[in-house]
Amino acid sequence: MSDMGTVKDFRQNPEPGAARGVPVVAFDFDGTLTIRDSFTALLRWRAGPGGWALGLVKLAPAVASYARDRDRGRIKAASVKEFLKGVSRAELEADAERFADEVWSKFMRPDALEVWKDWGKRGAHRVIVTASPDTTVAPFARRLGAEGLIGTHLSFNADDRITGGFDTPNCRGEEKMRRLRAVYGDDVHLTAAYGDTSGDTEMIAAADEKGFRVFTGRP
Repeated sequence: MSDMGTVKDFRQNPEPGAARGVPVVAFDFDGTLTIRDSFTALLRWRAGPGGWALGLVKLAPAVASYARDRDRGRIKAASVKEFLKGVSRAELEADAERFADEVWSKFMRPDALEVWKDWGKRGAHRVIVTASPDTTVAPFARRLGAEGLIGTHLSFNADDRITGGFDTPNCRGEEKMRRLRAVYGDDVHLTAAYGDTSGDTEMIAAADEKGFRVFTGRP
């Protein structure tokens, strides 16, 4: 797979107080660094054509509910229950790694990667802040050399298997800023932030350099 260089360790859930004294730059993931939603693509990839079609039929009530209430967190939880309930953490992590390997070259925006690399050269602490599960975005973050990753947390039971939901709120909108403050302090200062939907509005508004839909490149 063509990547950004050496795969490095990073804090998937950074410790409070991380990145003191260095610029913090926040990137949304889906649609910003990538050309499409990574979690939906992963679920479809894992399920295969037949499993995906059957799962969508079973999700019809949740889709109808979403059309009424536009609750992204609820429909995402329904998707997790349908496609991932009972899957072990180890299996999902391995699948996410294989998925990232397979799709990287046709998934990542080249202009976004250039800006990502430039901030790295300037010594910034680059954190991905995403509504997708951090478990499934982690392989991409490692390839990117991210200093931090904040995402929605899947819920696992005592046997380390997915329960079919999340144990944190959907990480979008104000929740992105709440999670950033939890990690980097109530006075967190974003040197720059990049995103592409209304779910990134609060994060972008908090940054000096505001990047809304600035990346349009395709592989």
